[in-house]
Amino acid sequence: METNNLYPEIYSMKNLILAWKKARKGKTKKDYVIEFEKNLGDNLRALHYELKYLYYKPKPLKIFILCDPKTRKISKSDFRDRIVQHAIVRIIEPIFDKSFIYDSCANRKKKGNSFALKQFEKFKRKDTYNLKIKIFCLKADIKHYFQEINHEILLKIIERKIKDERVILLIKRILDNNVSGNPSGKGMPLGNLTSQFFANVYLNELDYFVKHELKVKYYIRYVDDFVILHSSKEYLISGGGR
Repeated sequence: METNNLYPEIYSMKNLILAWKKARKGKTKKDYVIEFEKNLGDNLRALHYELKYLYYKPKPLKIFILCDPKTRKISKSDFRDRIVQHAIVRIIEPIFDKSFIYDSCANRKKKGNSFALKQFEKFKRKDTYNLKIKIFCLKADIKHYFQEINHEILLKIIERKIKDERVILLIKRILDNNVSGNPSGKGMPLGNLTSQFFANVYLNELDYFVKHELKVKYYIRYVDDFVILHSSKEYLISGGGR
């Protein structure tokens, strides 16, 4: 796919309509959706022109706290900004998804929690020869992952595949609309669709390192949580011999 002229695909009315349908799914009775849809045509056309002529700017995020299962600060985008995020992901996700490893399980079509658990059971049985021998499992996560993502590194990864500078500018504006309290250039807000997608793009680098550099056979990642199964406890403790 040509990636040096993707921007018109993002702001096309056809794509914005499909993105609006995605953004409203399961939320049709929400006040903010009802309000947006009172003047649906005008609002979508306004987004179209703002994006087309490069003066679109996301509105400030609203913050609320979730305490189940652990305390998390969630950032809520305005509904029109969620439409833009869906519009972006609809166009660029297929470009990146085919480069993701099979066992990257979060926020992907036909993947998810149940898929990750099935893969874990499958790997466990394979590595234990159907539970006949003992194996070891390394379970880890990346501390403060979303708060610590480096924008410069993320954009360089994205630019390897996306050659349209207007798309990069739009992504940068969304990344810069962050109220994490971190210094400029770091962090992504939990709650944004683009954050979920870019989380996979960023850690695809880790996936390739684990699979191709360390040659790990049984590895599964779900956002910033991952497991490695191996017959040697020492191997896991030593970081694959490194």
